[in-house]
Amino acid sequence: MSNEKWWKSAAVYQIYPSSFCDSNSDGIGDLPGILSKLDYLKELGIDVVWLSPIYKSPQADMGYDIADYRDIDPRYGTLKDYDALVEGLHSRGMKLMMDLVVNHSSDEHEWFQESKSSKTNPKRDWYIWRPPRYDADGTRHPPNNWKAQFQGSAWDYDETTDEYYLHLFLAKQPDLNWENPDVRQAVWELMRFWVHRGCDGFRMDVINIISKVDGLPDAPISAPDEEFQDARALFANGPRVHIYLQEMNREVLSKHDLITVGETPYSIDPTALAKYVLPANKELDMIFQFELVGLDSAPNASFTPRPWTLPEFMQVVNRWQTLERDAGYWNAVYIENHDQGRSVSRWADDSDAWRALSAKMLAVLEVSLSGTQYVFQGQEIGIRNFPRSWGIEEYKDVASQNWYKEVLERRRAEQGRDDVDMSDILDGLQKKARDHGRIPMQWNASPHGGFTTGTPWMRVNDDFPTWNAEAQIADPDSVLSFWKSALRLRKDNKVLIYGDFTLLDPTNKQVFAYRRVYGEKRAVILLNFTSETVKFTVASVAAEASTRGHVFGNYPLVDGVVGAEIELRAYEGRVYLS
Repeated sequence: MSNEKWWKSAAVYQIYPSSFCDSNSDGIGDLPGILSKLDYLKELGIDVVWLSPIYKSPQADMGYDIADYRDIDPRYGTLKDYDALVEGLHSRGMKLMMDLVVNHSSDEHEWFQESKSSKTNPKRDWYIWRPPRYDADGTRHPPNNWKAQFQGSAWDYDETTDEYYLHLFLAKQPDLNWENPDVRQAVWELMRFWVHRGCDGFRMDVINIISKVDGLPDAPISAPDEEFQDARALFANGPRVHIYLQEMNREVLSKHDLITVGETPYSIDPTALAKYVLPANKELDMIFQFELVGLDSAPNASFTPRPWTLPEFMQVVNRWQTLERDAGYWNAVYIENHDQGRSVSRWADDSDAWRALSAKMLAVLEVSLSGTQYVFQGQEIGIRNFPRSWGIEEYKDVASQNWYKEVLERRRAEQGRDDVDMSDILDGLQKKARDHGRIPMQWNASPHGGFTTGTPWMRVNDDFPTWNAEAQIADPDSVLSFWKSALRLRKDNKVLIYGDFTLLDPTNKQVFAYRRVYGEKRAVILLNFTSETVKFTVASVAAEASTRGHVFGNYPLVDGVVGAEIELRAYEGRVYLS
């Protein structure tokens, strides 16, 4: 049909390069290591490999602070290694998607070094500079009260030019000024550089914040006791973001057969976010929206877990699965990535008893939703969060460390002593820290999980001797073997890719049930999100399911239909197809 595209049926595998496979024993993953695992990815059923940033970087934020957009960081390899990886992928019928990080650069990028050198430098206006504000006492303050996403003010003072520059993340990540057409042209040029070198698409980091509100006014006071305030409403989905992306599409994207996905945090408004994707707007193929993966976070507290219910979960999925389908909206389906805890630990049950079955149930969920499929490294073997027994020294992410230090300093000041209780913060980090998505891949039972023969940059999860890819390849009942079957099922049944979505029992607290329809093809999906055997009693679904032809699931298949009831075992996922 006319709405079918290669990238819609694709399975995309995200690699976090530092943690995937180390080929030279320095403890850090690299491009030759990735190349050595391409047959593994091909066998899994992957069509596109997405690499988190591999550009030259001081690594203040794990490569999302880029010092040279046209070179590979030495820890990952060389441009020659990149070319070999592209060739290895293309020769296997696979594609490469790169991470485009252009809301900000590193402060070590030559653009910023020029920009900060003087107010008259030609690149001064490539970044966002403002003069200080002074109070009645003559004390210098930042230009506005915006809070950075990781900690403190979003402005950093430069003594040389007596002005502040904007950084919505770390001080070492100054925001580029997209109002300047020269900046945009430089972005188009670096995109062309990688496309001409074999790149097949881009994942665009925080692309919805490249346009800030005119005048950069103060943010409303939402935290009266704090100096700096949440300003997301003033930089997310800004006034010219769609103008810029339409220009990007005209200048670069429309001239090649690429896959594009934009990361769009700090907003969960479906109407606003759909604009990035609707074909009539000629911007991006799809976006990563954060409503679902943020469901278990307390409001404005990403490291504080929040209890969630299955009806809430279903309503979020339903909202995006049914969003403007007639106008061509297309989803990116994911439940974990490098910025998230592991899905089996968040949405299922990572206990030894239920880990494998519940991870398989989540696989059924993912492959049976409409949208391009994204699998994060290790998700296919059911990697779980590392244990609560690990101390704060094992957390390597700047966001985790900054949050811990911020609370520690505040509590010490409030309580007047050094030995304050931080157990609740560690409890939250064990559930919610980004670090869990960054632990090294568990390849086999050798030291450090076969990730490296050296000392890993980050500790490997303790369960690698028994829970690893090599063991699962040899086990037909493993999570990995199930993922292979699940991805084949999806590709063999277009109804799971393109079909309309209907939520069947929106208030059920145990079973997520939905129907997919594409032409004459139909599917009914039943997912038990509990560790109990449950009876699903929507009579029309039971009758329909009993007449379906093919059945796929994570248990040995039984009929399971008793009158108007279907019995689902603990964490069972079942797909009825006809």
